[in-house]
Amino acid sequence: MADAKVIPFDDDHRSRGSAASRRRGAAGRRQGAARPAGVGEVQPLPGTAAAREDDPVTGEDEPPRERAADGEGGDGGLERRIASGLAFLRRRLTGDYAVDDFGYDEELTDQVLMSLLRPMYEKYFRVEVKGVENIPSEGGALIVANHSGTVPVDGLMMQVAVHDHHPAGRHLRLLAADLVFVLPVVNELARKLGHTLACAEDAERLLAQGELVGVMPEGFKGIGKPFSERYKLQRFGRGGFVSTALRHGAPIVPCSIVGAEEIYPMIGNAKTLARLLGFPYFPLTPTFPWLGPLGAIPLPTKWTIQFGEPIPTDGYPPEAAEDPMLMFNLTDQVREQIQHSLYKLLVQRRSVFF
Repeated sequence: MADAKVIPFDDDHRSRGSAASRRRGAAGRRQGAARPAGVGEVQPLPGTAAAREDDPVTGEDEPPRERAADGEGGDGGLERRIASGLAFLRRRLTGDYAVDDFGYDEELTDQVLMSLLRPMYEKYFRVEVKGVENIPSEGGALIVANHSGTVPVDGLMMQVAVHDHHPAGRHLRLLAADLVFVLPVVNELARKLGHTLACAEDAERLLAQGELVGVMPEGFKGIGKPFSERYKLQRFGRGGFVSTALRHGAPIVPCSIVGAEEIYPMIGNAKTLARLLGFPYFPLTPTFPWLGPLGAIPLPTKWTIQFGEPIPTDGYPPEAAEDPMLMFNLTDQVREQIQHSLYKLLVQRRSVFF
């Protein structure tokens, strides 16, 4: 288990200016959708084909129904939210929703799961995002990030960052270690969020479909390292993520995350207990397990997530994916770029909590 390569571990839930809303608005204009809503009419949720209409952010004329939902018209906006919520529940109960081959449920992710993660992202960790424009607007790409924090919250926060801030409203599909998919409840939630096994086959399928794939090559070595080694990158496995990117000519986007190291300062590791439970480590922090359930609450650190300039791989010949020296060089290049960005962000940081 310790050799696992990686671990990612509302109706209009965001403002009309969110990236996801702009994408849905653009799709609606292509379909020429603009349908007035009658009183009591059940409206489909945003993100479905029937609900894609003009978005005020795009500069197009905004239908009266949209203005009411934004606060003008009062009861009309509330009525539409209630109707949309009922329509969402009806689809969930009847099974009238789409799930891909990996178990990813886009509607549930957009409307529920992201809404649950967003308060932690915005209010608790107050995440600041930089360089999100470096992520391609379309096509497959591999986002490679550092991993830390004892509990894999950093992968989830990176997923929210891409979902909420990317201009094209893209979704990030994270690769996770086997342990994630054997834990009750966690397994189901991970699949619904779009996570899949950290194996070359799944990563290549996602890249071939034009998806954004997130990988954290430090794996358990990064997330379970002691607090004294914070922000010091561990070994990046054997460079398998580089080989996968080379096979599909997908750009590699380095990502540096500052703030996650301090949420659970790991000052010890109960190795015997970890072996008994089948975990790669069992963390001892200043609060856990001494304070019981209260000790499991993460510290409210201030986060920064920075996406660096993409490293292209489409200029290499097909056989380059089998060249161990090239894989080593590219892996080292990605690792050094992430480490350099981490040091730079740490120098700029005023405080761990502010």
